[in-house]
Amino acid sequence: MSNPCIICVAITGSLPTKENNPAVPITITEQIESTHEAFEAGASIAHCHVRDDDGKPTSDPERFALLKEGLEKHCTGMIVQLSTGGRSGAGRERGGMLHLRPDMASISVGSTNFPTRVYENSPELVDWLASEMRSYEVKPEIEAFDLSHIFQAKEMADKGDIIGTPYVQFVMGVKNSMPVDRDVFDFYVKTVHRLFGTDAPWCAAGIGRHQLELNDWAISSGGHARTGLEDNVRIDRDTLAASNAALVQRTVEICDKYERPVATWAQARDILGLRKVTA
Repeated sequence: MSNPCIICVAITGSLPTKENNPAVPITITEQIESTHEAFEAGASIAHCHVRDDDGKPTSDPERFALLKEGLEKHCTGMIVQLSTGGRSGAGRERGGMLHLRPDMASISVGSTNFPTRVYENSPELVDWLASEMRSYEVKPEIEAFDLSHIFQAKEMADKGDIIGTPYVQFVMGVKNSMPVDRDVFDFYVKTVHRLFGTDAPWCAAGIGRHQLELNDWAISSGGHARTGLEDNVRIDRDTLAASNAALVQRTVEICDKYERPVATWAQARDILGLRKVTA
């Protein structure tokens, strides 16, 4: 394969703590340093959450602003993708940072079950988040926890709620949600190609022990890959990951295995139709 693979690093998320792995970056400074290492290792997208002073997830726009500023300064050209995930806030609070005009933001276009709660994404909230992203020229990343979410993204694109070709990420391995199943994965890929065209970029994320498996499936199938301490704190069953960069390096090795070049930040911006920047 010759098409470059975009590597997204999900640096901290809402759940992992230093008790889970001391390498999990919590403070803004830690996140910037960890992301810079991952950027140098080959990641071209940083998927970002922020924490409060107690290490709890928050949607505080001021903290997102500080993180975005630091990443743009120390990881020039890297795509900054902010999370509107439901563990960090309620309702429109989840999109309160979109006025910062990040390159991208995640959006879940439908509800799904999580291990202990319903990850609720009402039609009203989804429409509002999409509207904010259009207003501030933020490209959405569709986090598909279910097949219906891919079809919902198609409907939104057809109505103009999403500008351009949706960038769909399959999220597999969350307990009570979509399990890791190769037949389902292959059908997801087929569905994206059928709905959005064979050239439409897509990504996959595997949760916990499934991260390596989904990295392999995505890269070998021509898609893009997500890794990082948000989804998985281990390098293998018995060993904690030393850093986000270590997980990125493992993903780079899979790219080498399948003879796919790792996308530079400039190539990633071109593939995803994002604004160009000068390094």
